[in-house]
Amino acid sequence: MRYDLIPVAVVQAAPVLFNREATVKKTCDLIDEAASKGARVILFPEAFIPAYPRGLTFGTVVGSRTEEGRYTWQRYWENAIDVPGVETEIIGEAVKKASAYLAIGVIEKDSTFSGGTLYCTLLYFSPDGILLGKHRKLKPTAAERLIWGEGDGSTLPVFNTPYGVIGGLICWENYMPLARMAMYGKGVEIYMAPTADQRDSWHATMRHIGFEGRCFVLGCNQYVDKSMYPTDLIGIEDLKDQPDIICRGGSTIISPMGGVLAGPLYDKEGILYADLDRGEIARSKMDFDVVGQYARPDVFRLIVNEEPASPVEYRNGK
Repeated sequence: MRYDLIPVAVVQAAPVLFNREATVKKTCDLIDEAASKGARVILFPEAFIPAYPRGLTFGTVVGSRTEEGRYTWQRYWENAIDVPGVETEIIGEAVKKASAYLAIGVIEKDSTFSGGTLYCTLLYFSPDGILLGKHRKLKPTAAERLIWGEGDGSTLPVFNTPYGVIGGLICWENYMPLARMAMYGKGVEIYMAPTADQRDSWHATMRHIGFEGRCFVLGCNQYVDKSMYPTDLIGIEDLKDQPDIICRGGSTIISPMGGVLAGPLYDKEGILYADLDRGEIARSKMDFDVVGQYARPDVFRLIVNEEPASPVEYRNGK
């Protein structure tokens, strides 16, 4: 029996770094390009709008911060986006024109509390241009913790679509076994994995997740070279010892048996395409289903707290 094929695209590209408006325009152009080739599920990299600021220190070492670094942060903050906001409306219009599902990594301003915190966020759009929801990165990695806050369990969504259940995790969250298990427990079938990791080991991770979760995996990274950074950026001197290619990419598309359907793509911008056979998910689970016949809930159980974590709670004493 042959199931209908699902045409997907993984967009490996560079943002117009630290330029929100120009990056949103480039995003819309790339959505249109992917859709013109038939893609109905499209993934962009982590932190695509306005940038993954690789190589920058923001003037910070343990125990001190510089005034110049605060100005670098200010420019980054000013080019982050509100969710929802003007930028999500513009992207939604492009998605509606494309008639595709979209997942895209953005830097999100906290619009709920202080407005001063940024989150590394994955946004999901439906083919009618509606913002379906978001996932905030649970644990920024290493120096990312200087510039991004931590998400909570209230943004761990998956979405039931005609093409299967779509969901995912960001970058090194995918090295958190319990976070992966939370996604598997929600029945994810098309697993989104936007990243900033360009190493060969990341490709191995993508193959492992496909094989472990018996799901399709879309892994997506940026391609960025040093010349793409704005020359007037305060802190640009941090890059003097960085290689010319800041991020080489490595985007890929993986099958539920860990096979490589496309990629990995290195050292250039480009779009990967593949047609996913949803029937392969069922076939792959004949001998292994991590939350089904291969689970042992009598021995191991995972509890996921999906309550929002508010820093301030007001109670009416009346």
